[in-house]
Amino acid sequence: MNDAVPGGDMSLGGPPPDAGSFDLTVRPWLPVQFENGAEAELSLVEVFEQAGEIRRLVGDLPTQDFALLRLLLAILHDALEGPEDIDAWEELWGGDAPFAPVAGYLERHRERFDLVHPRAPFFQIAGLEAANGEVASLNRIVADVPNGEPFFTMRSPGAERLGFAEAARWLVHAHAYDTSGIKSAAVGDPRAKSGKVYPLGVGWAGNLGGVYAEGNSLRETLLLNLIAADTGTVRTSDDDRPAWRSEPCGPAAADDLAGRPFGPRDLYTWQSRRMRLHFDDQGVHGVVLGYGDPLQPHNMHRDEPMTGWRRSQAQEKKRGESLVYMPREHDPARAAWRGLAGLLAPREQRNAGSREPASSMPPRVLDWVARLVTEDVLPREYALRARTVSAVYGTQQSVIDEIVDDGVMMAVVLLHRENQRFGQAAIDAVGDADKAVRALGDLAGRLAQAAGADQEPRRSAAHDLGYSTLDAPFRHWLRTIGPDDDPQAKRGQWQQRVRTLIGRLGDGLLDEAGSAAWEGRITDRGEWLNDTSADLRFRTDLNKALHLASIADETPMPDENNTPKVRT
Repeated sequence: MNDAVPGGDMSLGGPPPDAGSFDLTVRPWLPVQFENGAEAELSLVEVFEQAGEIRRLVGDLPTQDFALLRLLLAILHDALEGPEDIDAWEELWGGDAPFAPVAGYLERHRERFDLVHPRAPFFQIAGLEAANGEVASLNRIVADVPNGEPFFTMRSPGAERLGFAEAARWLVHAHAYDTSGIKSAAVGDPRAKSGKVYPLGVGWAGNLGGVYAEGNSLRETLLLNLIAADTGTVRTSDDDRPAWRSEPCGPAAADDLAGRPFGPRDLYTWQSRRMRLHFDDQGVHGVVLGYGDPLQPHNMHRDEPMTGWRRSQAQEKKRGESLVYMPREHDPARAAWRGLAGLLAPREQRNAGSREPASSMPPRVLDWVARLVTEDVLPREYALRARTVSAVYGTQQSVIDEIVDDGVMMAVVLLHRENQRFGQAAIDAVGDADKAVRALGDLAGRLAQAAGADQEPRRSAAHDLGYSTLDAPFRHWLRTIGPDDDPQAKRGQWQQRVRTLIGRLGDGLLDEAGSAAWEGRITDRGEWLNDTSADLRFRTDLNKALHLASIADETPMPDENNTPKVRT
């Protein structure tokens, strides 16, 4: 094995770009998609210089995009030393070159962005060795190679070798999303027991139901998620700094964890693992991987802005604490719009007259956008996409089973703090869809009962059919809501659309019910049930659920040609 730096040695002071290092500040490694659809790999300097022409990051997985975005945000927060307040943020939003300080910042810290630095390699520990001498396969950090399931990846039999650019991306991803489980102990790690370190949890971002605000360009996306220090909803301190401005770690956990994270820069670059890439002149061929700095997710809602939060009474009982909030996870079987209440709800939800703490809190990053629109910094008609990203783990968090990637496009007026009519109408519209789909499921169950068949499989299939049918229409309806609309009239239009679509699905179920359902039978309650009585109950339930449909303005919902022009 040759672990020499490709092209020659270098000093800690930092070599010129052509000295054979892999300097992430000037070497291309970040995959992006431009406004015209073209794709390329750019360096850190290039990404910030061209952010206005870049549509988005397009990494190997959506979770990789999320991890890389947080890395860029940490750089931006540190280079700008803020923003300190909403006025400073507004200057950045309206400025011609808001990221101008980044190039000089990266030049000053470039030695810590060298992937193969002999003494301080980027996001790694120089000289890290496993106690058993093992250099593991790159399958340990490449998340699209499921352990033991090589048939579900384009890499076969696995990731034997990576180029330096791809290895850098997976390195960032592993700190964010690495699986839990028993890992080989590193030499010098006091947590070792018989050469192993027992499970300490997944990488920090793996705990989150990740949420971020996506704008029309990477420039807008970075700024929308760049939360000012004066918000009061996200903790920060003068000690807040990213990993590359701290002393290089050793194999053990850091000794200052009790007071951390110091702020978003610290958290976005959290070193949840200890790693060292093994490489030669042609690329990376192995990795040493162990546990780094553990971080528990309970009650981190004042620190982590890019996830929603839910109160967990089970954790309160388990931990013996009076109040525990846990990250709100994404359900891969549920479209993002169905969880709209968790994105739009007021930051401190309380029942009228109740002293109970809030049962849930939306992501602080959307609360920040809500402040921007409420204080008229962002125009109310501005449209963004609330993106949802997460990893779903299986078998004691030792494997990644699924990746969640979805989003909801909407005008920011839905987030307005002082005029919540728009957001509430959207949340109520989701409830309308839920009730209508439930009525469809009940129809399917009654038809099965009338035919003497098992109800639950047909009820479940009807639910899936109902939600899949409403998915695109709801997303379109939500995009058409503007600040000049009457929210209740818009909700009435939505109910009309739901009644039409779900009604047609009900007609289809009745047509397929068959003669057994037509003949019917007596239920356990002594009632006669057939397709006619099931249909009558369905229409009654549907009309009750969609009570605004009959009194709504007959103006039809706008078609795609009338949708506000936003980039998707």
